[in-house]
Amino acid sequence: MDAFYASVEQRDFPELRGKPLAVGGSPDGRGVVATASYEARKFGVKSAMPSRQAIQLCPQLIFCRPRFEVYKEVSRAIREIFSRYTDLIEPLSLDEAYLDVTHDKPGIGSAIEVAKAIKDAIRYELDLTASAGVSINKFIAKIASDYHKPDGLTFIGPSKIVPFLEKLPIEKFFGVGKVTAQKMKGMGIHTGGDLKRFSETELISRFGKSGKFFYHIVRGEDDRPVKPNRISKSIGAEDTFETDLFELEDMLLELKALSEKVEKRLTAKSSQGRTVTLKIKFADFTQITRSRTTPSYIHSAQEILQYASELFSKVDLENRKVRLLGISISNFYENDVEKLHNPQLRLF
Repeated sequence: MDAFYASVEQRDFPELRGKPLAVGGSPDGRGVVATASYEARKFGVKSAMPSRQAIQLCPQLIFCRPRFEVYKEVSRAIREIFSRYTDLIEPLSLDEAYLDVTHDKPGIGSAIEVAKAIKDAIRYELDLTASAGVSINKFIAKIASDYHKPDGLTFIGPSKIVPFLEKLPIEKFFGVGKVTAQKMKGMGIHTGGDLKRFSETELISRFGKSGKFFYHIVRGEDDRPVKPNRISKSIGAEDTFETDLFELEDMLLELKALSEKVEKRLTAKSSQGRTVTLKIKFADFTQITRSRTTPSYIHSAQEILQYASELFSKVDLENRKVRLLGISISNFYENDVEKLHNPQLRLF
């Protein structure tokens, strides 16, 4: 989807259309931008940017509070449109998914035509725009989907893949973040063609397991299937505060509230996990995370709070104000609601 949260807001509130908009954050400089409209992006505003910086780049920026329940409902409607064409749908987030349309339900027989049909349905039924990438595997399709935004449709056929990747700037490769891109540029790697000159052994020695991935993707090789039942890597909750927290009692109350939110989300997903992660962002924007893997699977707010509080007690908070707290659970054991309270497995 194109600037999903911001586009939904502009759709629902016509007075916001054509104006630079940030979903998340606030005009007083607190919090971070979750999504920026394309009008705001022209000024350099982007997601995960601190509000203070966004205002400096775009003083006329309009902030609006996220409406996640609305976004989830729109996401469900988008997923329903996808399901008319295939059951092989792998969601990446509320606004993005992989679809395998090798055998499309209506029998259209063309991935490009299926993409057009989906884009048209989203436009006419939901009054939103989406960008699609079409190719022979997930990696190339992902790159193609970002190539002509907004409202784009890019097809990269088998014969065009290698030339396309050789010319592509290294920071445009999905999976190459800012830090990795800078490291690659220090090695003289600025494009896919530069990356291709390195052997698999050399890349593994420089980047570990990721080196093997880089070696294959620059050659357009990606055999990962589309997985319809993709499991979330973590479930959590976090909160950025209107006023920085300084009192220990206030922080502990916030941890209790977050633990209860996480319990609800775990229950909704029929999940429990063994790894508790605590996230703390201080007033100076420095951030730390602390994790602990428990001996048994947990899901209750009481258990989550217990381990989160233990992690919290080991953090040096002297003369430091807290801007954000977050708790997440990972390392899942997936089961149904009945087993959630009785993890004993049946033999047969």
